[in-house]
Amino acid sequence: MLARHLSRSFWNALRVETRFLSSDASKPLPEVKDGVEPLQAAALEKDICLLVDEKDNMTGTATKHKCHRVGPNGDILLHRAFSVFLFNKRGDMLMQRRSSQKVTYPDYYSNACCSHPLLIDNEPEDIITAARRRLNHELGIPLDQMPPEMFTFLTRVHYHDPGDGVWGEHEIDHVLVLQDDYKIKPNSDEISEYCYVPKNEFNAFIPTLEGPITPWFNMIKRHRLKLWWDNLHRIKELTEPEKIHKFMEK
Repeated sequence: MLARHLSRSFWNALRVETRFLSSDASKPLPEVKDGVEPLQAAALEKDICLLVDEKDNMTGTATKHKCHRVGPNGDILLHRAFSVFLFNKRGDMLMQRRSSQKVTYPDYYSNACCSHPLLIDNEPEDIITAARRRLNHELGIPLDQMPPEMFTFLTRVHYHDPGDGVWGEHEIDHVLVLQDDYKIKPNSDEISEYCYVPKNEFNAFIPTLEGPITPWFNMIKRHRLKLWWDNLHRIKELTEPEKIHKFMEK
């Protein structure tokens, strides 16, 4: 755990932000081959993602590797994903920093959890089932503390981002909201640090970050986050599960 004064003087006058580091100094650094750490490389080939068309109809499957590799013309296979926005009972939002070992967007800041439903036992995984699995894996939240009915499925977002030109994203992203108080036990293979951010300090907090934010989080931040955050008390009234927004990065 590290209490760190943020660099901006106006922010220091406002508060001291506590960021919780998930890295273990005693843990040996993983061997990296061809720029990819072994655990991440294994997942690239083992995880089978769900390919979809622009209406989110499943059209096939492909490995995580194939779904995130940028083609010679900048093409990336369109696949299904999810993003969880996690708030505590006070209404503060959890942000995480992706591990430097991640293949896509390493060291980027983002919302609580972003991943993919997979093909498991030859069956496509349900979005909420996938979200619970990854929240348990990345943030250490026990499955029995996240019953499916606690999740609110807000909407879907279709976006494309070429990343670093080698690894990128092209997803229809199912956006979920979860609100409760949880004890976080982050997986350092996935997350390097996290913190809860109050709504009234969010705009001042973003410029203090020591790296970029993920493209999907940036688009949702720009187009929808304020509306949702202002209305957590009636979030189910804002759901639009049949809609697919096509947000473009600027």
